[in-house]
Amino acid sequence: MRVHTQETQASLTPKTSLQILKEGNSRFVNNLKANRNLLEQAGYTADGQFPFAVILSCIDSRTSAELIFDQGLGDVFSVRVAGNIINEDILGSMEFACKVAGSKIIVVLGHTKCGAVKGACDHVEMGNLTALLNKIQPAVFNEKTETENRTSSNPAFVEKVSLINVKRTVQAILERSPILKEMIAQGEVGIVGGMHDIATGQVAFLEDEAA
Repeated sequence: MRVHTQETQASLTPKTSLQILKEGNSRFVNNLKANRNLLEQAGYTADGQFPFAVILSCIDSRTSAELIFDQGLGDVFSVRVAGNIINEDILGSMEFACKVAGSKIIVVLGHTKCGAVKGACDHVEMGNLTALLNKIQPAVFNEKTETENRTSSNPAFVEKVSLINVKRTVQAILERSPILKEMIAQGEVGIVGGMHDIATGQVAFLEDEAA
């Protein structure tokens, strides 16, 4: 499988880019990995890269974007941080990916049984982790349906907070990056949230809230 060129990247839309990710996830779930020579792709991308997507996901070892979407070298910009939160460095990276490098879609990808979300649910405080978990805390407070046992020992509570956290991150990107907001409004770039089930590998996209 060849790598994306400037021409193939330019031919994509946010919708077709999302479809590529869906098809890749379907291959992953069904253990039908595309036939690609990664060493050959390294050679093809040595002089330039044209990724079609930028994916913000968690550092969780089970949530590698390239693997769960069955993508190769040069296909996606992968941004990883515990709890798939954002800060100005991540926003700047996304702006580079879309405005400068031509990516067509932004995916904010949460996942089941997220350790960072569990930490936020338990109000953990530990060194620099405290500041990171504080960025997830609003999602904990926004979850109103679970009135008892609002801790990490309640799986339903954790998953609901994870989903809210994804939605809040999508909204924060729109609010905090005028560059990306304008590109999305003009249809140059799309943005969508998703949840990765670490047990099945399946990614469920929140398309009803996509921009």
